[in-house]
Amino acid sequence: MITPRFSCTQDDASVTITCYVPSLRAVDVEIDVDGPSFTLHINPYFLRLTLPGNVIEDDESSANCDISSGYLTIRLTKETRGEVFADLDLLAKLLAPTPVPIQDADGERAKPPGATPLIEVIGGSITGTEEDLTQNAHEELTDRMEKLRLEREVFLKAEKNDWRLPQTVPTVSDLQPEILTSLMRSYGFLDMHTGYFRHTRGSENDVNLLGEDAERCTDEERRTRREKQEDEKWDAEYYLADFVEDEEIRELIRWRGPYADSATAGIVEFTEEENLTMLRLPRKEYLITPSQSRALHFTLLTILFSYAYDLRTTQHDPTTESPWTISILTPCFSALDTSPTSSDSSLTSCFRASYRRALAFPLYRNWALCEKLREDVANILKGGKRSVLRALLEAKKIVDGSDIYYVYSKIWLDDYCVWVQSWATDESLVSLAREVQELKVLKRSIGWPLMKVEMSALEGDSDDDSDSGLESTSDDEPMEISPREL
Repeated sequence: MITPRFSCTQDDASVTITCYVPSLRAVDVEIDVDGPSFTLHINPYFLRLTLPGNVIEDDESSANCDISSGYLTIRLTKETRGEVFADLDLLAKLLAPTPVPIQDADGERAKPPGATPLIEVIGGSITGTEEDLTQNAHEELTDRMEKLRLEREVFLKAEKNDWRLPQTVPTVSDLQPEILTSLMRSYGFLDMHTGYFRHTRGSENDVNLLGEDAERCTDEERRTRREKQEDEKWDAEYYLADFVEDEEIRELIRWRGPYADSATAGIVEFTEEENLTMLRLPRKEYLITPSQSRALHFTLLTILFSYAYDLRTTQHDPTTESPWTISILTPCFSALDTSPTSSDSSLTSCFRASYRRALAFPLYRNWALCEKLREDVANILKGGKRSVLRALLEAKKIVDGSDIYYVYSKIWLDDYCVWVQSWATDESLVSLAREVQELKVLKRSIGWPLMKVEMSALEGDSDDDSDSGLESTSDDEPMEISPREL
């Protein structure tokens, strides 16, 4: 079945669901409402939503169809007048499966909102076009025919043996349990993916620093190889040039992006294109532990940092280099290296990795720019999950536009777009924004002589001896040095 394009709005008394179902015939419409559950069936379209509250069908409910435009508008009455239904604009959340009832001592009751799912949904059959539907039907028919052929062979063999099970004398090897070993290592969102980098020898993916070893490297090996690559790529002369000749960088820092206004940060109205992208996302549920949840939040910071770099340096006008920029700057893309999960210093660790890559690879390599990008990340988080979702959708659109780097959308961004709608909360993201805003990243923590390079630039512009000033500088304080006031 095909999931139609749809949108949901509300007023004090009702919820309105608008669906695009071309070639609609009124006699084919089947609508079912049961509490928060809404189901619509119009062959070949099928839509099942789980609303945030209960709705009913009464005399005030209605369904109107416009044959010329193909839109069906359904108005359902709220069971509790004045109740506010949250997150009606988060389409993936509305499409998520209905919470599974759980049993307690008093009988059956519904699973409370936000409870951990009992089963992890790792994939689903979702089609967005009629071509996809035809292809899936053909594949399903082929699988059924193959199963029937195998079953026929089994029955013929059984009939030939007079319906007796074949028996053989067991050997020594049969008595010993088989030991299964594998060098394959999973990666991506919650380590759910493998096999995407098996055949990279002839690939043009210059972002993947692990090559075919991506399928075998441990977490520690990924981090070690990432930092080794960053150390080799670090260029003190390049950093010095961007430190001294920083007019263009200062212009980029002064630019006000779409997330700069904190008053409107959480006010997001998704476009039709963004809604279509959300409809095409996989339908999944995740079993996430508290430590995994914190690691997901920290890894999210590195993705948002890379997105913020491209957003600011292109002034919200992505270029053909944007997919490479986002991919090379994100540690979990280029090295499949995720953020640590256990200590309070993890927040510093994930920004340290982002800072190092931003100072080693892209066009603009400047400390003040990195600090501004951290502020941009905090501003995105302050807007809550809608603001974060928009940033992820824009990053996904950029990466999907590349026939090389789209793989990172498959193993990271798709799942993050699903997760942020249904599992992240505005409160947790705003709290994380405060942590990011208050964070102090020290230049000495980067592992490169940034202070020494900056001091050498100042010495060249000054007739005074600054050796004593260098000796008195403490590495314990995050000292900001710039040849000009930003």
